[in-house]
Amino acid sequence: MAWNNQSVVTEFILRGLSSSWELQIFYFLFFSIVYASTVLGNLLIVLTIMSEPRLRSPMYFLLGNLSFIDMSLASFATPKMIADFLSEYKAISFEGCITQIFFLHLLGGAEIVLLISMSFDRYVAICKPLRYLTIMNRRMCVGLVTLSWIVGIFHALSQLAFTVNLPFCGPNEVDSFFCDLPLVIKLACVDTYILGVFMISTSGMIALVCFILLVISYTIILVTVRQHSSGGSSKALSTCSAHFTVVTLFFGPCIFIYVWPFTNFPKDKVLSVFYTIFTPLLNPVIYTLRNKDVKDSMRKLSSRIFKSRKTDHTP
Repeated sequence: MAWNNQSVVTEFILRGLSSSWELQIFYFLFFSIVYASTVLGNLLIVLTIMSEPRLRSPMYFLLGNLSFIDMSLASFATPKMIADFLSEYKAISFEGCITQIFFLHLLGGAEIVLLISMSFDRYVAICKPLRYLTIMNRRMCVGLVTLSWIVGIFHALSQLAFTVNLPFCGPNEVDSFFCDLPLVIKLACVDTYILGVFMISTSGMIALVCFILLVISYTIILVTVRQHSSGGSSKALSTCSAHFTVVTLFFGPCIFIYVWPFTNFPKDKVLSVFYTIFTPLLNPVIYTLRNKDVKDSMRKLSSRIFKSRKTDHTP
């Protein structure tokens, strides 16, 4: 895909979260801690699932891939945002802006499919327990993860198919800390109404429909769980409630931003921060707090790492 060189604008100015120098110093420290916690938390989940034999089930395989996507989602724009807090000139090249849009929709599309896959996994585990391992075999799990990345790639390319050729010849200030499609297309020198409608149909409505389907799916699962009163059902309820919490945190801001792309809401910037920075941080917290197996495995892994380091430093 060739980028149109006829655009006069060669870079965009990111207005960031605040123009106050004091707030920017605070944001630099705060988001540095949040970003480090996000990467370390999700990385710990990935390493725990890879190293712990009892976490080799389909659910944890999908969870490990979700943590990898969350780690990537937090990394496509946050490091630049943190660096920009210490810079007076917050600029990003046209190519860099397009790259951010691509990875945002790639990772967002992949996560949507993966969350649907995790819902399907829980449905099979609870509603068809005797056939669970037959249906959710390794081939199925690898296929679902592969499908999530394929859908993410095609979704990202569909968003950029028309955007890269838009003429940008005037305003170049993006009212956010990263390039997001609804904000960037408004800066084009042509009427982008049709492109906005396309964006609603491919991003906003797809996110809304997927969220509704996931709500219906988890409702069916929870109704099935409530018909049982065993300890296993209690564990299933805890797992599903954690999954549904993650689904709500991810889809809520996405639907709000992409279903109404023609309207500027003061809270859009807050929502962008939430689903690109805080949601990837909250996911590992939610899963570890609500899942005893993951917590126990993390303690074992941390203990092994600590003992290993202690042995290395022993003369």
